[in-house]
Amino acid sequence: MHRLLRCLLLCAGLSGLLSQGAQAGPLLDATPRVAIVSAFAPELGLLLGKLEQVKQYKVNGVTFSTGVLQGKPVVLFVSGVSMVNAAMNTQLVLDRFTVTHLVFSGIAGGVNPALNIGDVVVAQRWGQYLEVLMAREPSAGKYAPPVWMDDVKLPNFGMMHPRPQRVRSGARAEEENKFWFDVDPQLLAIARSIQATPLADCDVANKCLQTKPKLVIGGNGVSGQAFVDNAAFREYTFKTFEANVLDMESAATALVAYSNGVPFIAFRSLSDLAGGGGGENEVGTFMKIAADNAAKVLLAFLAAWK
Repeated sequence: MHRLLRCLLLCAGLSGLLSQGAQAGPLLDATPRVAIVSAFAPELGLLLGKLEQVKQYKVNGVTFSTGVLQGKPVVLFVSGVSMVNAAMNTQLVLDRFTVTHLVFSGIAGGVNPALNIGDVVVAQRWGQYLEVLMAREPSAGKYAPPVWMDDVKLPNFGMMHPRPQRVRSGARAEEENKFWFDVDPQLLAIARSIQATPLADCDVANKCLQTKPKLVIGGNGVSGQAFVDNAAFREYTFKTFEANVLDMESAATALVAYSNGVPFIAFRSLSDLAGGGGGENEVGTFMKIAADNAAKVLLAFLAAWK
């Protein structure tokens, strides 16, 4: 009996500790802010340098910098590269700060052959191109999804068949199948109003682009947990999803924003051509120009946002 009692008390105590550990932490800042996220430090550098009234918080190893940017209260942070980091730390900023809008700024791979390195794309919607079925190969070079899997409708790339996601959100009572996540139309309209934003074509080391960068508003963007440097897959991605760009975070952040009912938009500048260039991948050469061009458009966007 005494052993049973001790066990019950121990289990109850452990249950309490586990429940306590699973609880969200306290709200760190009550000021309504625009959350601005980048995947890694070089993408956020220009914006952090212009941030005023800076105060920093650190949660789960992530540094959140609050302050004022272009007259707007903001919180800036680096999510970490790839989909899981982006989703996890986007939810973290929503849980610990009073976030009114989510904005992504960073680099991407160019998919649309009409676009060039340094161009900035503000896509109208985002999807996850690596949410896939890996199909079996019943005969050489032929890949077939199970007959009961009726949500496989997009063209495949070898054994990979893209699928929508099962998504939960605060706005709907039940799960829904969803591939595309739209950015906020009002934020997109602001982006359209700054079409003339000047963009850099050379960096401080005088490395220059072959074409003058431009701002492209609308179209599709796709994301997945892979760095793409393959011409055949680039061509497939353009044809299948009519994508302008691909990256490793935006669609994950868009999904979290959708689930929480928070308006979202992303600014992505082409640092490379995802395998479509004539030589080595270009990201090491043009990352700085691309990251700063995305940030410049974001600064113009904040300035135009009344």
